[in-house]
Amino acid sequence: MIKKLLPILQYFFFAALAAFFVWLSLRGLDDKKWAALLDALRRAHYWMLVPVLLLLLLSNWLRALRWKQLMEPLGYNPSIFNVLLSVLIGYFVNLGAPRLGEVLKCTILARYEKVPAEKLVGTIVAERAFDAICLAIVFGLAFIFQFDVLHSLVSTYIFPIFQNKSGHLSYQRVGLLTFFGLVFIIALKFISERFGHINIIQKIRNIVIGVWHGLISVKYLKNKPLFLFYSIAIWSLYLISTWVGFRAITETSHLNLADALTVLAMGSIGMIVSPGGIGAYALLVQETVAFYHVAEQPYGQALGWILWLGQFLNFVIFGVASFILLPRINKKKI
Repeated sequence: MIKKLLPILQYFFFAALAAFFVWLSLRGLDDKKWAALLDALRRAHYWMLVPVLLLLLLSNWLRALRWKQLMEPLGYNPSIFNVLLSVLIGYFVNLGAPRLGEVLKCTILARYEKVPAEKLVGTIVAERAFDAICLAIVFGLAFIFQFDVLHSLVSTYIFPIFQNKSGHLSYQRVGLLTFFGLVFIIALKFISERFGHINIIQKIRNIVIGVWHGLISVKYLKNKPLFLFYSIAIWSLYLISTWVGFRAITETSHLNLADALTVLAMGSIGMIVSPGGIGAYALLVQETVAFYHVAEQPYGQALGWILWLGQFLNFVIFGVASFILLPRINKKKI
């Protein structure tokens, strides 16, 4: 009974989380601000979403090529079209059921290419591990090229955690946070050793081990530079699509590639914390571009939602098309 209820509860949790971020993004809008936001959205150049979608589709193609490369050491060489369609379907399903898309794309490829789904799990872990590294690099580059903006963001949202009411560094807060951090680490180690036989603890441990194995699995690739090229190219296309998306709003069209780097970094966090990035992506984008002297309301909000719309259309249009195309392309394999 609990196992049946868990997916339903998980779905409602993510739906509530998305609704919460939407509320955060739109809170405080009175009639005048709503009218200004709607006017900004009406005046937007939505045709700029066309090149954004094409860039995102190209990034998905490269992601499929990279995933296919990870399967080669396992002895499998699936059709690139099936791999691509599986990737697109996975993204689409993740909109409504986060993480289910990762499972489904493995299942779909297993059906049409006779690749054991359980063997593909490690390749998914490897992909996610390297995406995490790429995101860390994006943050590092943003820190180098956009130090002032990131410093302002940290000063606004992070530093207050360590400050007292007068705005000075609170050694008491720093000490308490350090203490609780150490207690948390010690508690994790104790739980892992003392209750390692419990199913949920074993699953968490297996995830950590899986991430590590995913990272070191790249050493078995025949063409490591190609894997590196795919990873760089994927995130470069994300960066360029963000920069192109700035042109959708006249008031943000002056932002450059370096500015897009910071927006990409913050927006990626939004895509992680909320299903499909709904609410959280727009919120972080509008908060970020405000540091570039763009009025957060309405232009920052409008940009955030338009950039998110580009992501959403990418998932929906290409995902639905993939559902239709996949069985047609593989008629003889069914």
